[in-house]
Amino acid sequence: MSFFLKIALFLWLCGCGEERSAVPHAEETAVPVTVLTVEAKDVPVNFEYVAQTQSAHLVNIQARVNGFLEKRIYKEGQLVKRGDVLFLMDEKPFQAQVNAFQAALERQEAALENARLNLGRVKPLRELNALSQKDLDDANSAFQTNSAAVQQAKAQLEEALLNLSYCTIVSPLDGITSAALKQEGSYLNFADSQLTTVSAITPIWVNFSLSEYELQHFRDQVKRGELIFPKDHEFVVRIIQVNGELFPYAGKITFTEPYFNPQTGTFLIRASFKNPDAALWPNQYVRARVEGAIRPHAILVPQRAVLQSAKGMFVWVVGKDNRVEPRPVTVGEWQGDNWLIKEGLLSGEQIVVDGTLGLRQGHRVASTPFDQGKGK
Repeated sequence: MSFFLKIALFLWLCGCGEERSAVPHAEETAVPVTVLTVEAKDVPVNFEYVAQTQSAHLVNIQARVNGFLEKRIYKEGQLVKRGDVLFLMDEKPFQAQVNAFQAALERQEAALENARLNLGRVKPLRELNALSQKDLDDANSAFQTNSAAVQQAKAQLEEALLNLSYCTIVSPLDGITSAALKQEGSYLNFADSQLTTVSAITPIWVNFSLSEYELQHFRDQVKRGELIFPKDHEFVVRIIQVNGELFPYAGKITFTEPYFNPQTGTFLIRASFKNPDAALWPNQYVRARVEGAIRPHAILVPQRAVLQSAKGMFVWVVGKDNRVEPRPVTVGEWQGDNWLIKEGLLSGEQIVVDGTLGLRQGHRVASTPFDQGKGK
């Protein structure tokens, strides 16, 4: 190829390159996203704990006299009222004692009446000096002795009647019964006398534990102003049942253990609830939700707006010219479907909630407001 031909080819190629470079770039496409304007506000905060129900009043039903168990009246596991008959013991030996002491009382009363009449005869004769002082003293002593014997007989009869009444064993409270520990025909004595238990259903207690770490964490947050407890610590406690439904009655904390359990490093908290429909029974596992605390000036964002990278948690913040930048954030605990943002965001800033897939630093976005009602 001649020298001039090469020069011509070179100039032609350069002209083509200039022509290509003169073609304008296609306009950059904005990525469609939904954005949320974050707002700092006071937010109610709840704390949930695994809890267990407990009867507020549990009574061991025991035989109070020795004897044979004649009959079980109640149905095991049923609800009973105060005064309902649970068991019957054989009354015949106790009725025989009542009869014997009743006869003894009548005999002593007859002797007392005779001593009274005798004393009535002796007194006027002594006043006439027809009898000696000793005769009067003997008559008076006989009357006092028989009077004391009557009182003793009455006490013995009363005890016998009391023992007879113990043969009918009744429930001392409204509650639910457990299984019978003795069968009909068993001999009962003081060493082996427990028959069953009755547990009160309403009110019912709900117990849960707070660890030493959690307690200190709450104290630190309160001290820093990040958490506000209700006045006089009047928390409201609600029960989340095993099916996820809320128990219809709210409770209040009625007792906190004054010391830690050295084995678990926790201390017990007890809340009391009305339970008129017996929806809760003792020893059930539930969740206790403690309400009443407030996080002042808190920033909450939907959980899906917070992403994870190798460097930690971050969100996409919409900045100037609708271009996004990643922003590292420090998150706290979950609050429903939201994250509590402890550091990294300011009130009024906009973050991307939906459409984060494929975003890169500096991408321009087409923003649509995030609907929190539909976004859950």
